[in-house]
Amino acid sequence: MEGRCGWAGPDQIYLDYHDEEWGVPERDGRALWELLCLEGFQAGLSWITILKRRDGFREAFQGFGPDVIAGWGEDEVARLMQDARIIRHRGKVVAMIGNAQAFQRIEAREGFAAWVWDHVGGEPVQNRFGDLGQVPAQTEISVQLSKNLKKEGFKFCGPTITYAFMQAAGLVNDHMTSCPRHDAVARMAEEARRG
Repeated sequence: MEGRCGWAGPDQIYLDYHDEEWGVPERDGRALWELLCLEGFQAGLSWITILKRRDGFREAFQGFGPDVIAGWGEDEVARLMQDARIIRHRGKVVAMIGNAQAFQRIEAREGFAAWVWDHVGGEPVQNRFGDLGQVPAQTEISVQLSKNLKKEGFKFCGPTITYAFMQAAGLVNDHMTSCPRHDAVARMAEEARRG
């Protein structure tokens, strides 16, 4: 794809992720939760490391079903700490269980997707960056989302992680204006708004 964002590549899995997933507005609560979990596991690592292991994560975490993971305990943590398909970081694995329980509380109260999207007024923020150097590591909204997630009991959700999550889940459109995906993602958001 001519003109795609400079961060994408050179691995095909990275190019496909950029071209098909990154920045597309995600409205499914479970999918949003999975993405937030993966962003938490990415902390301190490169995103390509997570992408290459994403299928392994999905298998190890039984499809990222919050209702399943919320009931896990030490046996499951011990099993996962031996699973080479994932990032074996005990703190992050344990946090997943608490994050699943926090997800359940929000989901029961108002719906996780609605709760997350409320942070941007229900519509993606359409940024217009021409250079990767203009893209912030965090914003006021990601700081607030981070605080609110922590208040709900989430861990590994600092403002930089939450901004990466917002970018990936399409709460913000941070494709470069020179990238064909910028306008394509903006159109998706507009079509969804019109219903």
